[in-house]
Amino acid sequence: MSPPRKAVGTMELGDHLALLFDNDDERRAIMAAYARDGVRDGQKVIYISDAVPAGDVLDWLLADQKDAPRPAPAGGAETVDLTAAMEEGHLVVRTAEETFLASGRFDPRESIDLMAMEIDLALVQGYAGVRIAGEARFSLRRWPGTDQFGDFDRMLDEVFVTTDIKAMAICQFDRRWFDAARLAEVEASHMGRVRVDDYHDDGGLRITPIFSPPGAALTGTIDAVTGPAAQAVLDSIATRTGLLCLDLGGVTGCDEAGLRILTGAGRQGHGPHRGLLLRSVPPDLAVRLRSAGLVATPGVSIEEGTR
Repeated sequence: MSPPRKAVGTMELGDHLALLFDNDDERRAIMAAYARDGVRDGQKVIYISDAVPAGDVLDWLLADQKDAPRPAPAGGAETVDLTAAMEEGHLVVRTAEETFLASGRFDPRESIDLMAMEIDLALVQGYAGVRIAGEARFSLRRWPGTDQFGDFDRMLDEVFVTTDIKAMAICQFDRRWFDAARLAEVEASHMGRVRVDDYHDDGGLRITPIFSPPGAALTGTIDAVTGPAAQAVLDSIATRTGLLCLDLGGVTGCDEAGLRILTGAGRQGHGPHRGLLLRSVPPDLAVRLRSAGLVATPGVSIEEGTR
């Protein structure tokens, strides 16, 4: 059975989740949301860097908002200033080497004790909790003791499971670097996996960002009720250039209003170089889209699913 996946925006103190990724934009979207949510909620954010140089982490997080437009925060939520947060010590970046090799070698118990001290200090400083984000690629560098990193994962998970810890953690593993056996161990030593936040979910229609190729996955019904939300999301990501992919594999119903939204996605405000890929389209919906003339629109492709 696959481990549960939790949207990053729904994480709570006590969560210890794994991020298994092979797409850097997806990873950055998750980590940027994690940092912004932590600052907003009065929690100290500690980012342990390795693949991303420590001095570049802030710019890397901020680039998520510049390069991948998102719908405006629901309810007019305030924008979080990560630059100010770093200046104030609310967001802290440390290297994996200074975090895990302070004694010259990696020691699982020593590393957990150091994290406990960081959490206690943050609580004394008045923070509501601590968010830890760690890049795990350093464990492949053959530094002294890093062969015990699997033990560290399991021990840390036990701490989160058995104590009322005022912290949460995301451990990041790049699928392109870790083999299948190690990734299976990773899943077994975390409560679950973290995923990107949804653009929208009202119970009738869920719209989730996808990254390879960029676009959105729609799950549920596209109709007169859910259509305005779908249109708003498509409008919000229409500034992207190149290919836009809409994965329709989870669509269970689509009325005429929904059909108009989908047929308009390939030609409204997307510029002359926009390509539109409708992927995993249910066969009955594919027939209706072709009948509406969408397939004849330049730059539009429809790939049917098997349902």
